[in-house]
Amino acid sequence: MKANRELIDKLQQDILLWQGFKPQVAGKADAIGLGAIETAFPNGVFPKKAIHEFITIAPEDAAATDGFIGGLLAILMKDGAACVWISRSRKLFPLSLRLFNADPERIIFMDVQTEKDVLWIMEESLKCKGLAVAVAELTELSLIESRRLQLAVEKSGVTGLILRKDERKTASTVATARWKISPLPSVTEPGMPGLGFPRWQVELLKVRSGKPGSWVMEWAGDAFREPTPGENNTLWSEPIQRQIG
Repeated sequence: MKANRELIDKLQQDILLWQGFKPQVAGKADAIGLGAIETAFPNGVFPKKAIHEFITIAPEDAAATDGFIGGLLAILMKDGAACVWISRSRKLFPLSLRLFNADPERIIFMDVQTEKDVLWIMEESLKCKGLAVAVAELTELSLIESRRLQLAVEKSGVTGLILRKDERKTASTVATARWKISPLPSVTEPGMPGLGFPRWQVELLKVRSGKPGSWVMEWAGDAFREPTPGENNTLWSEPIQRQIG
């Protein structure tokens, strides 16, 4: 039985290596600051050299996703690397990324006319080893198209982030992880005026060889933070009474 267990463990590690997941190295800090979310990934390591897919159906979810990705870009681009952001109808205001310590001057924004252009530029960007991240906003992504992007990532090591608006085909891509980011009300410090830090409900709907789950996260000025238990985590989409103005 022990020999069988060891064989299974060896096969699992080999499969992870073939899929692009590197094993943990003793004494090496692979964590990027996502806390408990990172334990959902194989070996407890956020897969940088992979395709991540974000489902953004509602406008509020798209805005929340842009903010969360801003925090990721600050981490992935911290060594001075550049990023490409391709879109057909971008709503993101570049300077807003400064709120998440991401430098918009190192992000090349490309606004094009067709989805075909977005896909072609995304694939070519993922082949460029001089980039840290490539972001693409798409309505849908087929299995064949996602496979082409994954092959480009495996050769270059660039992280690919796809913001996808069509939820109907969620099972048709080879993305390493599928995310859904929803906005949560911010929480202010007692006795302090203004707004609190941006806060999200972060769902991993799919993780290849990992464990999906849901977490509450916020951007605490210069890093992601997990709020303490008991803090107000009401979703904006929940039917509660609000007054504007």
